[in-house]
Amino acid sequence: MNVLFAFGFSPGPMEMLIIGVIAVLLFGKRLPEVGRSLGKGLMEFKKGMQGIDDEIESASRSVSSTAKVPASADDRQEATAPKFEPPTSEPSAGT
Repeated sequence: MNVLFAFGFSPGPMEMLIIGVIAVLLFGKRLPEVGRSLGKGLMEFKKGMQGIDDEIESASRSVSSTAKVPASADDRQEATAPKFEPPTSEPSAGT
């Protein structure tokens, strides 16, 4: 498995050996525990990313399934304004 770092290179066997020696010097007896916790953290991160992907997919499916299909010309109702009826008698001027 090639791991690309931020500098654009993948570590070869010598670089991996140097990284391993530094890890042993830093962590010593706790190295297996650190490795386990690092692995668990990575798995939790992957599960979280998968959960986000699932939410995005389900949201896009629900939006596409509830999208309204435009009505055909026959199904539309024509908008009508209320009819104007002029007053039949003159308004009274008494207030």
